[in-house]
Amino acid sequence: MSTTAERLRRELATALTATGALNDPSWRRAVETVPRELFLGAAVYRGPGWTPVLRDRTPGEKWLEMAYTDETWVTQVNGIPAEVATKPVLGDPTSSSTMPSLVVKMLERAGIGHGDTVLEIGTGTGYSTALMCERLGDDKVTSVEYDEHAAARAREALRFAGYAPTLVVGDGLAGYQKNAEYDRLIATCSVRYIPAAWMFQVREGGTITAPLSGWMTGSALAHLTLFDDGTAGGRFLADDVSFMFARPHARPPRSSYLIGVGEERDSAIDPGLLDDWTGLFVAQLGAPSAEKLEVGDDVVLLDVATGSQATTRRSPGGGWTVRQHGPLRLWDAVENAILTWQEAGCPHQSGFGLTVTREAQRVWLGDSDGPSWNLPA
Repeated sequence: MSTTAERLRRELATALTATGALNDPSWRRAVETVPRELFLGAAVYRGPGWTPVLRDRTPGEKWLEMAYTDETWVTQVNGIPAEVATKPVLGDPTSSSTMPSLVVKMLERAGIGHGDTVLEIGTGTGYSTALMCERLGDDKVTSVEYDEHAAARAREALRFAGYAPTLVVGDGLAGYQKNAEYDRLIATCSVRYIPAAWMFQVREGGTITAPLSGWMTGSALAHLTLFDDGTAGGRFLADDVSFMFARPHARPPRSSYLIGVGEERDSAIDPGLLDDWTGLFVAQLGAPSAEKLEVGDDVVLLDVATGSQATTRRSPGGGWTVRQHGPLRLWDAVENAILTWQEAGCPHQSGFGLTVTREAQRVWLGDSDGPSWNLPA
């Protein structure tokens, strides 16, 4: 007789197939097999306010329904695991069980298939690791997790579920040389640029699939092929995805600052363009060291390293002005990038590509000879 968990896994797979997130029958079998409830651990946070929800205080079927809902469950906030929190926690999520639709979409977009060896950057709860073990076999999967507590939690869940991949606690940006070369590298955390170690650990013809982001939080999913000359290149995919930063690539601490200072001029663009998913990504290409803040109706760009800033403000007679201060003219750079994008017809991120060499990492628009911006590698 089918258990409730088995029924819910089948229903989840059917729902993911209906939405187009899940297309490969082999990944569907993995979704129908892997017990996601094990990877939620003893507790998760429910937002807003990040209130801990304990498994032993939740009715069994309710916990299973949570596990098989297509939802991201946060398991750690500001480094505090949900199972040790005694009250709501303020702060930013630092580990989670990503919504299953995004997990399987990433696995499919990475082109992972039978016989592939995979390096996963960011074990997290271990659910995506388990799906790959189910599909490929334990010996084909290596996963690296930066956070020691998350890694220990994932190891226990994987062991209990019957999987034994290579699990490494360390900096995923360094990869894991011992099991190289890999056919596929997939990152479940965002990076500001492609780490050099990844380039050396993926075979010629292999691929790297990773969310590329920045301190403005604009994001695009890169899918790169490794070439025989040691370079890599490819286009960004059509999927709008966002993941937590790899810890070493997270923005620096923000100190106190004043806004609205500096030289004033009219803005050539509407700051509202930075509310668009691709518009924000393009703005970030122009000013990769800046983060974006919102103070009322004003948009503030702040570079904590140099103290540079830009503050936009709506003009009483219509339009916008901007004040800029510091050695970097952040809004000038953003305007130039946005205007270039507009001249090209405002394409989605899939209209952009990325080329990685030993000397530079360059995002280009249209084709590799088009307008380009260097990443802060």
